[in-house]
Amino acid sequence: MDILFDTANLDDIERLTPIYPVTGVTTNPSILKAEGKIDFYAHFRQIRSIIGPNRTLHVQVLSKETQGMVDEAHRLLDKIDANVYPKIPLTEAGLHAMRILKSEGVKVTATAIYSKTQGFLAIASGVDYLAPYYNRMQSIDINTRETIEALAGFIKRFDAPSKIMAASFKNIAQVSHALQSGADAVTLSPQLLQQALSAPDIITAVDRFLDDWEEIHGTTELPFE
Repeated sequence: MDILFDTANLDDIERLTPIYPVTGVTTNPSILKAEGKIDFYAHFRQIRSIIGPNRTLHVQVLSKETQGMVDEAHRLLDKIDANVYPKIPLTEAGLHAMRILKSEGVKVTATAIYSKTQGFLAIASGVDYLAPYYNRMQSIDINTRETIEALAGFIKRFDAPSKIMAASFKNIAQVSHALQSGADAVTLSPQLLQQALSAPDIITAVDRFLDDWEEIHGTTELPFE
């Protein structure tokens, strides 16, 4: 199971990566907008320095044309590092770009996936990760769990190397459902994970344990001897 932070916030990445078992960081232009106008390549080199060489880093291209996508992917690899996963939207031009990049040995993440057909084409093209948009699919009445199950079945049936990295979550229940449906990875905002660990029932249970201990022993910590 891979858990990735869907953020470009340096403070969050630096503070929370040691706490949560994250295996990488994903971004897109909308996420970058929240950071304001940044020194693009330097910002991502900083992210890499925080997460280290063994976690994955996924950065999206902007071009809508095949050659532009390929050129921008090369630019990401040259100016950030050679281990970046260019994120390519799965349009017809994007599919062509993915096939070119995979023929060059580039690691590719297919993004903006809303349908089984897009997913099947990404898997057949040998992408490393494909990112179905869970909440966005659900909001237009697409059965997200069935879609992920179908894609997972396709990968297993044909022994494909691709991994399903579900994205676009609005609550932690969606994250759990995506993993239960067969997603290999999820990418979500750090805030969703923090919310999951700070639910009122959890805090109440922890406080009750402490109160019960203090009532008997008069302290709020375990004895030294």
